[in-house]
Amino acid sequence: MVGQGSAPRVPVEERLFSLVLALLATDQGLTKGQILSTVQGYRQRFSPNRDNANLERQFERDKDDIRELGVPIETLEPLGQAGNNQNLRYRIPRGEYELPRDISFTAEETALLGLAAMVWREGSLSDESRRAIIKLKALGMETVEPVLAYAPRVRVRDAAFEPLRVAIDKHHIVRFGYLKPGESDAGVRTVAPLALVQFQGRWHCCAVEPDTGERKTFLLRRIVTEVSATGKSFAASTDDEAERGLRELDEVWASHLAQVRVEEGTDAATRLHKQRGAGMTKDGTLLLHYVDLNILADELTGYGPEVVVVSPPELVEAVRTRLSAVAAAHTGAAGEDGHG
Repeated sequence: MVGQGSAPRVPVEERLFSLVLALLATDQGLTKGQILSTVQGYRQRFSPNRDNANLERQFERDKDDIRELGVPIETLEPLGQAGNNQNLRYRIPRGEYELPRDISFTAEETALLGLAAMVWREGSLSDESRRAIIKLKALGMETVEPVLAYAPRVRVRDAAFEPLRVAIDKHHIVRFGYLKPGESDAGVRTVAPLALVQFQGRWHCCAVEPDTGERKTFLLRRIVTEVSATGKSFAASTDDEAERGLRELDEVWASHLAQVRVEEGTDAATRLHKQRGAGMTKDGTLLLHYVDLNILADELTGYGPEVVVVSPPELVEAVRTRLSAVAAAHTGAAGEDGHG
């Protein structure tokens, strides 16, 4: 049996798809143990005789990611076993996930959907996905196999992803330009990339600076140049760097808290209240955890007057700066047209 430390790499998107497939394939729902021991991306690291706490945390994050993509996941509690989390069952209700039967597409709409489908890589269900269905049936459950013409494996849009993945596999030290918020010129970073992780829908590279040994996490969308190899290599890590990177991002997320006032009944209220970890104070102020202040500032700015930021002060200033820039741009445009 392959141990947890030497388990083969399974791309995140493949693991998420396999999880969706498994949860669609059952009406009764699957327990956490059944998921971790049979689903592609989990089963490679699962051990029936060892602690699977890291794998369970990965499953909890994956559930959040899938829900953020708009896929409904139900949690079913067995009768008479309230509070027993190990016996909770999870499923995706097909009625809420599939298109209604009365919806059809014109030839033009089908062509557009075909173009959208070009982001998917394979032409049919992968062998691993088929094996997952077989294993789930072997559990003694009745399954309803989804009718899928292709296996969802989304191409990553960040140009830095593929060269970083290659560098991680070959243990190559790389160099790239990284543009931090508020800076006009990109800084050159030389790092040993250890893992690529997806956190709250965004890709990050966990890395170490060879000269200092300092760990850094880079948001791929801020890499603004090609990723180039330096010709130097680094020693492979024996740790689960992806798990460590996700844990560190989780710690940053938990330690950063924003307070905002949201106008009820608005799009902002609907979306922000559903964010992972969102809470409320006694006076109705919304509490939001975040990793990156600038990303949160961009999001809150987009809601305009529906949101008022209370704290922290640096987030208040970041949103104010963005709103001022928007107002100035519109004022300038109006003045140029003679309508100012």
